[in-house]
Order: sequence, then C-alpha cells, then structure tokens
Amino acid sequence: MLASICSGAFVLGDTGLFDNRTVTTHWTYEDRFRSRFPLARVETDRIVIDDGDIITAGGVMAWTDLCLTIIARFMGDAVMIEVARGFLIDPPGREQSYYSGFSPHVGHKDEAILKVQEFLESNKGKTVNVAALAAQASLEERTLLRRFQKATGYTTTEYWQRLRVSNAKTKLRDTRLAIDQIGWDVGYTDPSAFRKVFHRIVGLSPSDYRRRFATAVKTVA
Repeated sequence: MLASICSGAFVLGDTGLFDNRTVTTHWTYEDRFRSRFPLARVETDRIVIDDGDIITAGGVMAWTDLCLTIIARFMGDAVMIEVARGFLIDPPGREQSYYSGFSPHVGHKDEAILKVQEFLESNKGKTVNVAALAAQASLEERTLLRRFQKATGYTTTEYWQRLRVSNAKTKLRDTRLAIDQIGWDVGYTDPSAFRKVFHRIVGLSPSDYRRRFATAVKTVA
C-alpha cells in the first residue's frame, strides 16, 4: 500500500500510478495537478480517498485522517475510534469541501473555453444561459457543452453552481446577511434550491457552515 499527503501526491503521480485512478491533493493544487496528470481523476472535495492499494489525503493536517483510515483498515473501526478519542480528533468523515474555495482548472489549452470561464467568473456564475455562453466561445451549444466538460472536468451547470456556492461561502463567513438573502444575492430565487445545492457541494448546510466558519461578530440565520 502507498499513501500521500497534500503535495506529496505529485511524487506518487510522477510514477504513473495515478493513471485512471481517483485521487486527491490539496484543493489549491488542483489546476496544476490536472495539467500535470491528465489521466488521473482528481477529486479535491474529499480529504481522503482510499483506492485500495493507494490512499491519498488532501491538506497537510489531513495526515490525521489518513492515519485513522489506515488504522481502521488494519485494526477495525473500534480501535480507530479509541485512537481518535485519545488524540482529541474527529474520526474520518469531514471533507475538504468544508474548507476549500472553487479553484477551476484553467491549465488546459482550449482558448474558447477559457473565454467562457472568464465570463462566468466575471459575473460570479449568474449568467448561465447556454446560448449566451456559446456566444462567448463562438461555438455551437452542443460543441460548447462537450468541450467545456472535457477542458474543466465539470458540466457548465456544475461549474456555475460551484461559483455561486463559493461566493455564498464568503458571504456566510464574512457578513450577517440572512441565509435566504445570500441565496438570492448569489443567483438563487428559490431558497430551498440554494440550500440543496449548497449541501450537495459543500457537505454542510448553509447554517451549519456559518456556525462553523463565520467570522462576523453576530450571524443571522
């Protein structure tokens, strides 16, 4: 069994062992990692990915999650929980998506898709009409959708949702705006749809995220 933590994934990646494997690294390295190892399936939303004979972990402090994962494999969940209790750390279950921002892949060579990415970034994912995006790229809609997913690893819908959620995370941390108002501000007219998308991408509800990470003196639910 082999394992890597944070940027150590680049060392294992250079061996070719990540080809057609699902792995993770720190979310800030995602663009560089995708460019360097195009055959790897990188998922930086996750802190630990156990792919059998290879286990990869995200940030530097994810070594705790990695060690507990290995303990659970060889010693069982009961021993792993006891170790976690002894070291006052959470057992595996948290995700890198709690902490990360959205770091889209721009290291590809598709200039037309880069224009669309720049356009989406400039309006924070609020303009999502496929026809408008295709016009930015001077491509037919079906061609845009195919090339966009190939270049970025995301569908256009998933991409703009992640842009919106990233913007919402900032507002939840740094402002006292009500959650429904934040959903509206980032582009969602339906509060329940905002909460559903946020939870799917982040792994926490907007209110749980705010309680955990808010920097504002007083928050409003």
